[in-house]
Amino acid sequence: MEELDLIDRKIVAALMQDATLPIAQIADRVGLSQTPCWKRIQKLESAGVLMRRVALADPVRLGLGLTVFVGIEAPDHSAEWREAFGQAVQSIPQIMEVYRMAGEMDYLLRVAARDMTDFDTLYRQLTDAVPIKNVTSHFAMERIKFTTAYPLDTRNR
Repeated sequence: MEELDLIDRKIVAALMQDATLPIAQIADRVGLSQTPCWKRIQKLESAGVLMRRVALADPVRLGLGLTVFVGIEAPDHSAEWREAFGQAVQSIPQIMEVYRMAGEMDYLLRVAARDMTDFDTLYRQLTDAVPIKNVTSHFAMERIKFTTAYPLDTRNR
């Protein structure tokens, strides 16, 4: 897909803020009628710009109030290890995000756990599943800012 034009960026921004908005409201916000707006949304979805529409839940109210950022140092960088690691992190639902990093750590995980005991269970499950050279855990004390909406320029062409 080509670079997004201003209308596409406005549509994406509106949906990132509230994916439940009716097409009529989105169309009104971006200056289109409903049918062209819906066609643009479909095009953004088929191009993979809009990956899915979800509801955001409060982890504390779900009983998952402990956020842990876990740095992983791999013992080697073989295809076999990467495959086993990928399967292990996919199989553990409390692991919310996984990034391969440049720098001191090889992978960074964001984990949502009920409490320290729950995290320890996850830690043991991960380290039993795949060899790891080093694990460093950082426990979040407070979430100061959280968003899933990427900053898009919705003013300039």
